[in-house]
Parts: sequence; C-alpha cells; structure tokens
Amino acid sequence: VQLQASGGGLVQAGGSPRLSCAASGFIFLDYGIGWFRQAPGKEREGVACFGRSGGRPYYADSVKGRFTISRDNAKNTVYLQMSDLKPEDTAVYYCATVLVCGGSWESEYWGQGTQVTVSS
Repeated sequence: VQLQASGGGLVQAGGSPRLSCAASGFIFLDYGIGWFRQAPGKEREGVACFGRSGGRPYYADSVKGRFTISRDNAKNTVYLQMSDLKPEDTAVYYCATVLVCGGSWESEYWGQGTQVTVSS
C-alpha cells in the first residue's frame, strides 16, 4: 500500500494550493480516504474525509468553507483544495485511508506527509 502526497510548500496567507495524494496497492474504491495534519507541537488532527460508502465529505470545523476534498477514483487520487490559508494552517499534511470518517478518525494506511507553510 502506498499513498504519495504532494503539492505542499511555502504559501502566502490567503493562498490556494492544492494537495494531491496518489494511492496504489489497494482497491481505492473500497476505502474511505482523508487528509490529516500535524502542526509543530500539536497533535495530529483530521481535516477532511470521505467515508467508505461515499456520500458527502466531512470537514473539521477549522477548515470548513475554506478547504475542499475531492477524489478521482479513475486516477486513484484524492485532492485537498485549500483556500484562504492562514498561518495556523501551517502543518505537515498527510493522506490516509479512514475506517471512520470524522468522529474518532480511525485510520489505517498512511502516506508520507507534505509540508505546508503559510507565511503572513
């Protein structure tokens, strides 16, 4: 199982980068998928996800209205479109398969992270 995240970097506040996560080694359609982040000195938190059964995505309150998660099942890829970035969004962003979307955010397979640094 591989989850390869990309698209991070140094971004100015208010910017709108898009993160991508390419998945391989498992049947992408069979899994919930989500994005997490971990800021320096803080615990990892769930950001956005799709449950295994599909449907509407779930967003953490901190990103609701600013971030959009999408998935392209034909490309085995999940995206995180970020907008109106704030310095507090600075973190390492990870994609992972999720067993529980939202709530406990129980996850299973993880990719390496991609750093997003927001400058004010």
